[in-house]
Amino acid sequence: MQIFSFKKFLKEQFILLSLSAIVGILSALFIAFFLKLLEAATAYRNSHFQLLFLLPIAGWVIYLSYQYLGKNSSKGNNLIIKEAKGNQESVPAVMLPLVLFGTVITHLFGGSAGREGTAVQIGGTVAAKISEWCKLNQQLRSILLICGIGAGFSAVFGTPLTGFVFSLEVLVIGKMEYKAAPYSLIASLIANYFCLQLGIHHTKYFITSSIPMNGEWISIALKVGIASIGFGLAGYLFSYFIELFKKIYSKILPKAWMIPIFGGIIIIILGQWLVGKDYLGLGVDPNYPGAASIVGAFHAGGSFTWSWFWKLLFTTITLSAGFKGGEVTPLFFIGAALGNTLATLFNIPIDLLAGVGFIAVFAAATNTPLACTMMGIELFGAANLPFFAIGCFVAYYCSGHSGIYTSQNIGIAKNSFLQIRNNKLLSQHLSQKELFYHKKWTLVKNKYL
Repeated sequence: MQIFSFKKFLKEQFILLSLSAIVGILSALFIAFFLKLLEAATAYRNSHFQLLFLLPIAGWVIYLSYQYLGKNSSKGNNLIIKEAKGNQESVPAVMLPLVLFGTVITHLFGGSAGREGTAVQIGGTVAAKISEWCKLNQQLRSILLICGIGAGFSAVFGTPLTGFVFSLEVLVIGKMEYKAAPYSLIASLIANYFCLQLGIHHTKYFITSSIPMNGEWISIALKVGIASIGFGLAGYLFSYFIELFKKIYSKILPKAWMIPIFGGIIIIILGQWLVGKDYLGLGVDPNYPGAASIVGAFHAGGSFTWSWFWKLLFTTITLSAGFKGGEVTPLFFIGAALGNTLATLFNIPIDLLAGVGFIAVFAAATNTPLACTMMGIELFGAANLPFFAIGCFVAYYCSGHSGIYTSQNIGIAKNSFLQIRNNKLLSQHLSQKELFYHKKWTLVKNKYL
C-alpha cells in the first residue's frame, strides 16, 4: 500500500501549475504569430484570387515537407489526442512549424480549411516538448498535453472556458478528464490573456433576438430541437465525406503525391468556374462584397440556401487531400449557414438559429456538446443558453458514433440500443461498421443481383 506523501504532493502541484502557465504563455506566442500570418495571407489572397491556380503546387509542397521532414506529424490532432490519453508515441517538435506554415500556405492559395487544428497541434507540441525536457512521468505528461489542447483552443478563438472544457471532453466520448481540470483552466486563461495582449482581435458575433418565456418560447424550443437533427446529420456528413474522399483518392490515384495535386485541381474547378470563390479559405468574413460568410449568415441574405453544403464540400475535399488547417471554423460556417436556411423554413429568428447551428454542427462532428454549449455562452451571451444546450446535445446524439477525431475512445455509447464495447477507439468502431455493411451488401448482391 502506497503511503501518501504531502511533500511529494506539493512538489507535483507546483510543477504542474508552473508548467501549465508556461504552456499557456508559449502557446499564445506561437498562436498569435500564426494568426497574424493567417490574416495577412487571407487579405493577400482576397486581392489576388489568381493564386488559386497555384493550389495544386502548394499542396504538393506541403506533401513533400511532411513526407521528408514530418515523421509522424501527419497524424495531426489525432496524435495529440492519443498522447494526451497516455500513448507512448512521441510528438515531434517539427509538427509545430510544419502545421503552422502548411496552414498558412493552404489559406494563401485558396484551400478551404480552418485554424483550430493548427492551434491545438501548436499547444500540444509545446506541452509535449516541455514534458520531455522536464522528464515528466506519463501521468503528468498526459495532464500537460491536455493543458496544451486547452491553451491552443482558447487562444485561437478567444474562448478560454470553452478551451478548458473542450480539452477535458475531447479525449473520450461521454466522459470528462477531470484529473487535468485545474491545470487546463490555468493554461487556457493565460493563453487567452497573452494572445489578447499581443494584439489579437477575435471576431464578434451577435444574437439580438430575445424570446420571451411563454408559449412562443416552447414552440421555438421544439423547432430548434427538430432543426438540430439536421445539424447532427451535417456533422456526420462532414466526417463521412472526409473519410470517403480519402478512400476515393487512394483508389483512383496510384501515387500519394498525386492526391494534393488532384484535390487542388478540383478546388480550382469548383472555385473558379462551377460554384464561386465564396467558399475558399476560412470563411469568417466575406471573400468579396456580397459573398457568403459566417458573419453574413447571422443576417437575412448573408448566405444562400446551399451555402452550408458547398462549404462542407470544399472543406472535405481540401482536408482529405492533405492540405493543412482545422475543421472547426468550416464547421461554424456550415452550421451558421444551415441555420440561416432552416430559420426561414421554421419561422425562427435567423440570428438565433444561425448561432445554434454555429455551435451544434461543431458539437456533432467533435463529440463535445458541453464545450460547444459553453462556446455559445462565451460568444453570444447566456440569454439563449437553453437553445444552445438543446442544439448541441440533440446534434451530438443524432450524429451517431462518428467524428473528425478518430483517436477518441467511446467511453459511453450514445444510446443503449447499440452494442458497443466501452473504451473502443472510434476508428475501430468505424472500421468494424464499414466491414459489417460491406458483408451485408455482398450477401444482398450475391443473392439478388
